[in-house]
Amino acid sequence: MARKSKHKLLIQFIEYLVSGGVYFWVGYAILNYLYYVQDWKTGILFWWTTIISNVIGWSVNFVLQRFWVFSNKSLKGHQTQVTGRYIFITLVDFVLNYFILYGLKSVGVTPAIGQFVSSAFFTGWNWFWYKYWVFPDKFAKKKSVVTPARVVAHRAHGHMGYHKVR
Repeated sequence: MARKSKHKLLIQFIEYLVSGGVYFWVGYAILNYLYYVQDWKTGILFWWTTIISNVIGWSVNFVLQRFWVFSNKSLKGHQTQVTGRYIFITLVDFVLNYFILYGLKSVGVTPAIGQFVSSAFFTGWNWFWYKYWVFPDKFAKKKSVVTPARVVAHRAHGHMGYHKVR
C-alpha cells in the first residue's frame, strides 16, 4: 500500500474513531440517565433503556459515518442501499450489544462498565462492516435482469407507444 494511501486510511480510521466516540458518549449518557436517574433497571424497562440510547446514538453515528468518514461520490446513487445496510448491521449490533450488556449485568458488571467492554468489541467489528460493506468505496454495478414482466412491459416504440393513435 502506497504511503499516501496508508495516510488516507489512517485519517479515515481516526475520523471513524471520533464519530464512534460521539455515538458512544451520546448513547452512554442517555443509557446512564435512563438507567440511574429514571431507574429503568429491570425487565422491559432495561430493554427500552438500551433501545432508546442506541437509536439516538445510531442516528448521530449514521450521519457522521455517511457524510464525513466514508463520504464518497459512489455512494450518492445508492442511498437506499447504504441506509438498508446500515439499518441491518445496526440491528445485528443492537442484539449483540443487548446480550453483551445483559450477560455482563448477570455476572455483576453494571451497564455503565459493560458499555465500555461492548464498545471495544464494536470498534473493530463495525470498522470492517462499514468500510467494506455499508459504505464501500465502490458498489458493484448491478446487471439488468431480464424477466418476463420486463419483456412484456417494454415498449419497443419508445414514448410514442403510450399515446393513442388517431
